[in-house]
Amino acid sequence: MATKSTYFDLYNVIFIDIYYPRLMNLRSIIIPFLFFSLLSVNAQVGIGTTSPDASSAVDISSTDKGMLTPRLTTAQRTAIVNPAEGLLVYDTDADAFYYYDTTSSSWITIGSGKTRDNYVLVKSEADLPAPAAGKITLDTNVLYEINGLVTLSNPIELNGAYMIGLDTNEDILVSAGGTIFTGSTGGSLRNLTLTAPGGTVFNLNDMSGTENLVIQSMIIANSGSIGSIQGYNLVFMNIIQFSGNTAGITYSNITDLLLNNLGWLSNNGGVYETFTGTFALIEKVSGFSNVVGATAAMDVTGITSITDDAVLASVVFSGGGTYVIGNSPYTGFNFTNNWTVNCPGIPEETDKVATGYIYFSAENNVTTNVITDNVPVKMQGTTTAGQFFRMDDDSGTNNRIKYTGLKPRNFTVSCSATVERSSNGSRNVYSLIIYKNGSMIPSIVSEQTFENGVSKSNFNLLGVLSMANNDYIEVYVSTDNRNIDPTVKRFNLVLY
Repeated sequence: MATKSTYFDLYNVIFIDIYYPRLMNLRSIIIPFLFFSLLSVNAQVGIGTTSPDASSAVDISSTDKGMLTPRLTTAQRTAIVNPAEGLLVYDTDADAFYYYDTTSSSWITIGSGKTRDNYVLVKSEADLPAPAAGKITLDTNVLYEINGLVTLSNPIELNGAYMIGLDTNEDILVSAGGTIFTGSTGGSLRNLTLTAPGGTVFNLNDMSGTENLVIQSMIIANSGSIGSIQGYNLVFMNIIQFSGNTAGITYSNITDLLLNNLGWLSNNGGVYETFTGTFALIEKVSGFSNVVGATAAMDVTGITSITDDAVLASVVFSGGGTYVIGNSPYTGFNFTNNWTVNCPGIPEETDKVATGYIYFSAENNVTTNVITDNVPVKMQGTTTAGQFFRMDDDSGTNNRIKYTGLKPRNFTVSCSATVERSSNGSRNVYSLIIYKNGSMIPSIVSEQTFENGVSKSNFNLLGVLSMANNDYIEVYVSTDNRNIDPTVKRFNLVLY
């Protein structure tokens, strides 16, 4: 019978001698496995959080503490040997964070490494160049960003610079009683409010005629006068609101003047826009002019010439005041033939609506003398001019309508006449024919046969013809018997 000692010896043999070495070997396998598994699981470190963000290597979370980077003096920072790319420290001498850039082998202050060239942030007039000769002359090709309200005690010469704001309502240039922009140079203005209480916004005069001026996304408000812009090669104004200005703006002697989406509120005074001198191109498109107490929205009487074209399109005129002070030669219209005008609130003035007519105001007794059988001659009689638009009677020439529009187009011709022959004793053929510039238009002819005993008949002509600037039409008469002359008793001719 086995004793307790015997069982103990058997345990030693089975467990210690046989299984223990095997367990020790298994431990040598399991422990490293668990170690490396733990390293893998904990590749992300969370401080103050048990669930670090999946995209982070280290996720520090706190509601009342920050992260403190190494703090070094400048000497300590610059003494670091072979600093790594992106190494971050706080310089206690400079009171700034620095990171190391291996490309340039230099320490860079955070916030200074990626800045614009030729850039100035303007929070006061002191941030602009120092005044000289009574004005501030900006540096050419430099962008000046206005930040907040900047009060000026000197006018600014743009000098080819760019001046912008980020918020039109908040970034403001103000000059009380003075001028905001002066001089003879161009530049660019954008996203600003300009206000000159009791003063003038623009006093710009480019005598060379070579400068360009771009002004867009602006508010011009509460100024004594918006002022004048003259002499520039190009002036482009886009998306501008005018409010509360006592007097408007004058444009003079500009090669290309482009005005787009200008909004004139009813609280402006004077003449909103005055045009004087010579222009190659004027284009004013979209926007509105609300005229109540002001003198007028536009005054174009001072224009001496437009060499290319002038367009006024889709500008809404409202308010019941005077919209245009014009110099059109045609009754009821405002603009000369250089303009193409199509806007709500004012008459359409385009070549496509050119029209005119002439007529006998009383029965005509002047006989047309036919020299040769079947050879037309111009109808005789004193004609009266009717309503002309972009047409005239060529300085009072009888039986003539001249087209004075600038663009070629097709016209409809309509003519009615009563023709009486001097003798009714035979059978004769009479014709009325439209002539253009002295040449027959064979497609617009009315012909009738007068039988024996018939002395009078009515004629009607209707047709289409093409006309260019200064082309004119007249009515000619012919008969197969030159000895029996016709008299056109009643007559009217319409071109539309």
